[in-house]
Amino acid sequence: MEEKAIISASLNDIRSAPRKMRLLVNLIRNKKIQKALDILKYSKKQKISFFLRKLLLSVLSNWHRKYANLSLEDESTLYIKEIRVNQGKTLKRLRPVPQGRGHRIRKKSSKVLVFLEKR
Repeated sequence: MEEKAIISASLNDIRSAPRKMRLLVNLIRNKKIQKALDILKYSKKQKISFFLRKLLLSVLSNWHRKYANLSLEDESTLYIKEIRVNQGKTLKRLRPVPQGRGHRIRKKSSKVLVFLEKR
């Protein structure tokens, strides 16, 4: 029985809400790695796609480091098996409002975990 080649990488504390991050992550889920990089390159959400591209390049680098003896044609069979977005730390700030009160501002962050697999 052949062993499955699964590689992972994670990205922690990205200053973007998980809900916004999932909009872009859902576009690249279960896609080949090159297709996912192209989708992120031409995405309108520049800030989020920049970090996700770096994450995909990192997981690709991890794959090259672990399986250095395999050829480049094996790289074309890589796809994103699983990609998860969870909520990270929340920064809590106060915004002054009239009559000496303060309203709370919650600045959310995200954690992203990606797994590559070879088809």
